[in-house]
Amino acid sequence: MIDLYTAPTPNGWKASVTLEELGLPYETHPINMLENEQKEPWFLKINPNGRIPAIVDDGLPVFESGAIMIHLAEKTGRLLPAEPAARARVMSWLMFQMGGVGPMMGQANVFFRYFPEKLPSAIQRYQHEGRRLFEVLDGHLAENEWLAGEFSIADIANWCWVRTHKWSGIDVEGLDHIQRWRGQCEERPGCRRGLEVPVKMPNLGENEKDAEQFAKNAQKILQR
Repeated sequence: MIDLYTAPTPNGWKASVTLEELGLPYETHPINMLENEQKEPWFLKINPNGRIPAIVDDGLPVFESGAIMIHLAEKTGRLLPAEPAARARVMSWLMFQMGGVGPMMGQANVFFRYFPEKLPSAIQRYQHEGRRLFEVLDGHLAENEWLAGEFSIADIANWCWVRTHKWSGIDVEGLDHIQRWRGQCEERPGCRRGLEVPVKMPNLGENEKDAEQFAKNAQKILQR
């Protein structure tokens, strides 16, 4: 049995969607980040960096969302090809998310939503870079159904972040190929189930009241 320690964030969903897509049995342990549970000694033994998600697979702790995805894909022989060229394509787009889409959108969230002081130059910097990365994805998806041949952990990783673009304030107008690809991901039962782990979240980009409360809670986490 795999133990999943997570919270409802794009990185958390990367782990839960992967587990659902692979059909692996797992037990969910929600982490209350408002209570700083991710910094408690018992959790730091699993992930010394004090971040979600993390898993324990038959006694083996694995942390960092990308590492979790690779571990689970290799464990099952699915969603990550063994053939070197095909594997390299998946890994390239996975690292594109890990090093680009995630960090840029994460910083856009901080400056656009969470910081009480609004710094226009910082907001524009991260939103513009997020949009540029989306355009890279859109250009590639114009000629490819999925990011790396078949549906893979690369699609899961990027989709879990891209789908939250409204929260980051990143415009997707004119990015028709991303919209097509997003729809295909959202039609997959495993993707839909994974988004409800550990709880189903409201669409924060649509409901201003929910968005305001979520942002206030996030400010508390950032201050720790």
